[in-house]
Amino acid sequence: MATSSSPPQIASEVVAERRGIPAASFVKDVQAYLNQLGLDVNNTLAFLQERLQQYKVVEMKLLAQQRDLQAKIPDIEKCLDVVATLQAKKDSDEALLTDFEVSEGIYARARIENADSVCLWLGANVMLEYSCEEATTLLQNNLENAKASLEVLVADLQFLRDQVTITQVTIARVYNWDVHQRRVKNTSSSQDS
Repeated sequence: MATSSSPPQIASEVVAERRGIPAASFVKDVQAYLNQLGLDVNNTLAFLQERLQQYKVVEMKLLAQQRDLQAKIPDIEKCLDVVATLQAKKDSDEALLTDFEVSEGIYARARIENADSVCLWLGANVMLEYSCEEATTLLQNNLENAKASLEVLVADLQFLRDQVTITQVTIARVYNWDVHQRRVKNTSSSQDS
């Protein structure tokens, strides 16, 4: 999230970041903020708008990752249920009748007897055969990792939303300060005339 035109950091400001997302600082005194940055109002507003756009891009990426994980977790849980069902049927010596999707909208019926192993798609057109116990362990690890990743993403999104809010407030404060300074200047110049 590096920016090509980042202003110098304020000496008293503690810069924190979360997983590469820079933290925005709340501006209490706009005049001191502008003096320490060494920028005029327009350049400061342009910088803050650029930072806001960067936050929005990162937010879109994180939301896409969140949607992917939220879709992945039920799939993993379904796979765990299927493996558990296969293990239960294996122990009872009863055949399992099931319908499975061969292609989009095309299903076939299968009779599964004594399933000692299952095949799992790993991605990138790779499928591996695992014993039911290994498959259960792998799927449980994948489920735990996906849930942990989702928790981290939710925390990142909350942090990012806070930074967007702080940046929007800073933009408003700088703009309002500029309007106020212009009014003061116009008032004092009209009184001088």
